[in-house]
Amino acid sequence: MDEYSCFVDWDKMDVSAQSQDTKELTCTDFHELKQLARQGYWAKNHSLRAKVYHKLISNIPCRTVTPDANVYRDIVVKIVGKRSSSSLPLPEFVDNSLVPTYCLNAEGVGAVRKIILCIANQFPDISFCPALPSVIALLLHYSKDEAECFEHVCRILACNDPSKRLIDQTFLAFESSCMTFGDLVNKYCQAAHKLMVAVSEDVLEVYSDWQRWLFGELPMAYIARVFDVFLVEGYKVLYRVALALLKFFHKVRAGQPMESDSIQQDIRAFVRDIAKSVSPERLLEKAFAIRLFSRKEIQLLQMANEKALQQKGITVKQKSLALPKRQNVHLAVHAENFKSEIVSVKEMRDIWSWIPERFALCQPLLLFTTLEHGCSLSRFYSHSEGHEPTLLLIKTTAKEVCGAYLSTDWSERRRGGNKLSFFGTGECFVFRLQPEVERYEWVIIKHPELASTGSETENHAQTASSTLSSSSIPSEPSDRLSPFLAARHFNLPSKTASMFMAGSSECIIVGGGDGQALYLDADLNHGRTSHCNTFNNQPLCSESFQISILE
Repeated sequence: MDEYSCFVDWDKMDVSAQSQDTKELTCTDFHELKQLARQGYWAKNHSLRAKVYHKLISNIPCRTVTPDANVYRDIVVKIVGKRSSSSLPLPEFVDNSLVPTYCLNAEGVGAVRKIILCIANQFPDISFCPALPSVIALLLHYSKDEAECFEHVCRILACNDPSKRLIDQTFLAFESSCMTFGDLVNKYCQAAHKLMVAVSEDVLEVYSDWQRWLFGELPMAYIARVFDVFLVEGYKVLYRVALALLKFFHKVRAGQPMESDSIQQDIRAFVRDIAKSVSPERLLEKAFAIRLFSRKEIQLLQMANEKALQQKGITVKQKSLALPKRQNVHLAVHAENFKSEIVSVKEMRDIWSWIPERFALCQPLLLFTTLEHGCSLSRFYSHSEGHEPTLLLIKTTAKEVCGAYLSTDWSERRRGGNKLSFFGTGECFVFRLQPEVERYEWVIIKHPELASTGSETENHAQTASSTLSSSSIPSEPSDRLSPFLAARHFNLPSKTASMFMAGSSECIIVGGGDGQALYLDADLNHGRTSHCNTFNNQPLCSESFQISILE
């Protein structure tokens, strides 16, 4: 059909979806380009998409010495030799079972393996890159020859713009992206996350499939539309689409019986057959309706997850494993070592499914309990200060159980002097386990427009909900508070960021989202909650756990 068709099996393609109209792309403005990509301006014209890809990839900032088409022509014969391309062994950094064909002809399928081997020769630092075969197979559709495709892929891999992340090339980067995706699911797909926790023995392993959904299972017409936007907007698009896939899976499968040992296969099958229920346009519409936080904030979360993995010594893929095996979130709380007068091991595992994934790698260590240390608030502070994050568990004489995940060291309360002042980050949340299970997020997570860098938070003894309701709408997305990390990472005044935890010599206040807050008085014997009368002035049993890494 055109000069970019030499690797395409047109009998397998939906030719009717292709337009023969001659169109050109002349715009260079990023915002206009972004809108055109999302609208699918070049999606129905094979030749135009090829030219747009070439233009976008050529503009990627790369290392000074980046292999080009001439390098490929020089090395391909030496590396491949006279061997049949279909029998070429692939390097260890790709999953041999995930080499999608994407309607390529026999020559194109062989070219994928040849290009992978040549990239392995030129990029010895790549240690784990399961998305690579899919990217190569897709770009072959829009390349004049193997050498041009090789050059395009090399430019993507050699991108040296620190603010523009494209493809994971190490196991550490891949694994931390899986943890980051798990964090995002926990925040933005709570119904789907609740289902995963209920039916899966290893919810983290389910989420480690997220890149496979995109680069392996998603049909050609869908991944091409995703890639259109990805080349313009970057890595964040991948998170958006994966979240949308999970939301659609939950919508379609909710209420149907599912087995824990088949949930991964069920999601993969759903993504493979997504054309039966969702169009490419609807998938992208759903993806961009998810109000994620900024690219910078997600990047910081990724860095935090990488650091947690490095501290645990999880930096390389174990060669003995066919696929990266992730630690089971349920097993992170070891039953034989865990003891609590308030919650069962099962309830603690439920709580563990809510906390940030970098801490799900860790174990709880008891710091304080009223049964052993008494009901002194000052003693609670002395045992809890110097530790973060911590988990506060409370049980009333009526057998009702609530608590809070607290991201920040209680010693931060001293910054307010003798005045009660709030601190903490958006990762904090309050929850209830008895009589029913419910988690209450920080209001700003669900309603970012409530955060304001210019608001003053007077009368700190008020609950967090009343403080937040007085905030105004920010003018820029960068003004929104991150739901993940400390305020020091951003140009935000402390009063805006400090709206969750508060402590003084007289009381503790933990303010949650959705109008929920916990209040404990000085002797830890009485407490109450706002917007929930369950715990009003009832005797309490409380425990404080340090979420710590135990060797």
